[in-house]
This record gives sequence, C-alpha cells and structure tokens, in this order.
Amino acid sequence: MVLFLLLVLIAVILGIVGVAANGLGYLLAIGVAVLVAALALVAVRWSRRSGRPLR
Repeated sequence: MVLFLLLVLIAVILGIVGVAANGLGYLLAIGVAVLVAALALVAVRWSRRSGRPLR
C-alpha cells in the first residue's frame, strides 16, 4: 500500500509541475504513466488476494 501511495503522490506532483510550467508537458505525460502503473500494481495485488480460498 505504501508503494501505491508513493506512486500516486509522484504522479500528482509531476502532473502539477507539468501543467504549471510552460514547455514541460512531458512531465504531465510521465505523471499519467506513473499513475497508470500504480493502478495496475494495485489491480494485480487485489486479484491475487481474491483468488485465495478462505479457511
């Protein structure tokens, strides 16, 4: 969970800097890519948990 929150925080910071600074639109694209990677990571972890049988 810590890794997910860290990735989301980095994505938000890169997105804000990319929008605020002229000519740094690539930071916005990197921020979006990091956000997508974070969401994919969480989706993989949640799918692994749901497949376990209950005891």
